[in-house]
Amino acid sequence: MPLDGQWALAWMEGSRAIISGNRERLIDLDRQIGDGDHGENMDRGFSAVGAALEGSSPDAGIGDVLKIVARTLMSTVGGAAGPLYGTAFLRAAKAAPVGEATPDDVVAMLEAALRGIQDRGKAEPGEKTMVDAWAPAVEAARAAAASGGDGAATLAAAAEAAEKGARATEPLRATKGRASYLGERSIGHLDPGAVSTSLILAEAARVAGEASAA
Repeated sequence: MPLDGQWALAWMEGSRAIISGNRERLIDLDRQIGDGDHGENMDRGFSAVGAALEGSSPDAGIGDVLKIVARTLMSTVGGAAGPLYGTAFLRAAKAAPVGEATPDDVVAMLEAALRGIQDRGKAEPGEKTMVDAWAPAVEAARAAAASGGDGAATLAAAAEAAEKGARATEPLRATKGRASYLGERSIGHLDPGAVSTSLILAEAARVAGEASAA
């Protein structure tokens, strides 16, 4: 499977499943430093994404799929996550190619998503937000593409970096969002947005990798 609209559809279905499977984990993480609704909100949002994408045209492009994802998340996910993820996917949709995505296209989509999140949330790396997963993912994707990696390898590098970035939020003190109200007490907990980001990017890489190996 090339990195095209069918890959994007499979990525979103995988994201729906993995978010559903991690719903309670995300709720628990958010309960520790937030209001405990991240898992519920994300599960509701990606369930709606799954429904919205049912029956999608086999000719749908990556941008077509991601625009639907963006609109759906913005309208169904509560709290800060809806606007942030919605903006990320909308920007990625605008950066998506008409046909199959090259490694450079993958980088461009990830870069656009990160810029969208930062424009919307005004967060920088090190502030214990989802940016701490997205930023290293973008850097790793750039390096993988520059070294000649294909699309699957570029996504794999991004996913690995996002997972490491999410784990690295544990010792950070939150300075943005609801978690910032806790001050020093936010230290020692993972950021739930960074964790959900790592799960979603892991699915992008998994689908691409399995298709490449087939």
